[in-house]
Amino acid sequence: MQKVALNGLQFKAYHGYYDEEREKGNHFEVDIEVTADFENAAKDDDLEQAVNYEQLYTIIKEEMQIAASLLENVVMRIANRVLQEMPLVQSVLVSLAKLNPPIQGACREARVTIEKKRD
Repeated sequence: MQKVALNGLQFKAYHGYYDEEREKGNHFEVDIEVTADFENAAKDDDLEQAVNYEQLYTIIKEEMQIAASLLENVVMRIANRVLQEMPLVQSVLVSLAKLNPPIQGACREARVTIEKKRD
């Protein structure tokens, strides 16, 4: 198996438990890593046999636009869609960070990570 990763994808979104977070929004960062067998893609230089990282980005962007109370919900939706829409992908690791979360102290980010494998 080989891996494809997109790191440091940045979005403004409206995820959060508190009304203020859902009204004003916040800045988020997404990292994703998928495993797949794309040896034939490498050999044949054929995108149809590869993991299309533009498709990965589109899935993430669309799911980030759907507001949620919990980061866990967003991360699970992204992982599920990747496995559903990208048959070459065997596993996905998604990490979502809320930058400067509203807590009572200094914190650069709050991060949720989920790994899912194809059944």
